Amino acid sequence: MAPVASMLNGAALAPPLRLQPRLQHPRTLPFTVPMSVRRSSFAARNGRAATVRCEGIGIGDFIGGDLLKFDLGQWLSDVEEHKALAIYSPHEGGYEGRYLNRLRYQGYYFLDLSARGLGDPETTLTKIHPVCPAHLGKQPIARWYFPPEVDYRLAALPPNAKGLVVWIIEAKVLSKAELQFLALLPTLRPNVRVIAECGNWRKFMWKPLKEIAGA
Repeated sequence: MAPVASMLNGAALAPPLRLQPRLQHPRTLPFTVPMSVRRSSFAARNGRAATVRCEGIGIGDFIGGDLLKFDLGQWLSDVEEHKALAIYSPHEGGYEGRYLNRLRYQGYYFLDLSARGLGDPETTLTKIHPVCPAHLGKQPIARWYFPPEVDYRLAALPPNAKGLVVWIIEAKVLSKAELQFLALLPTLRPNVRVIAECGNWRKFMWKPLKEIAGA
């Protein structure tokens, strides 16, 4: 067969295209299929249903796991028995609201505080304490005095109230001495209950605050 001419009627022809060789896919690494997966695949091919077992999962994880709490009765009894609890809630949050609402249904009123701006708990909760507002470097440094937070709220409770719950968030930043005072506060004020958020855990759990503070 004669070669194709590179000139046609005086016009140069484009050079022939050179196709690149097709790239091959990299060879996949060999791996071993677990025996449980192979058995499940064999059962599925033969028309039999495969069984999957989940360890450590209860009925609360399937039927309203975030709404249905089987330990609310134990929660109420421990609040009345120990009067000061350290709670540990999941990182995603929201679970502690179920337990807070159950105390609200019992007739308790709440005083929500943050441990990071609390200062000295004994002075802030039970004594007249000074507060210095921001002066921005131009105004003179002033000092205002506020009444005790707990005594002020106790005096404002309605007659049908069961008591006052001091709910402290971020209590993990408090020292042992400050936690010991919070554990002692229901003894000084019998109508007061203390709930301190001392950390996080996989599920909502609580312990007596005296055990955490070492009192």
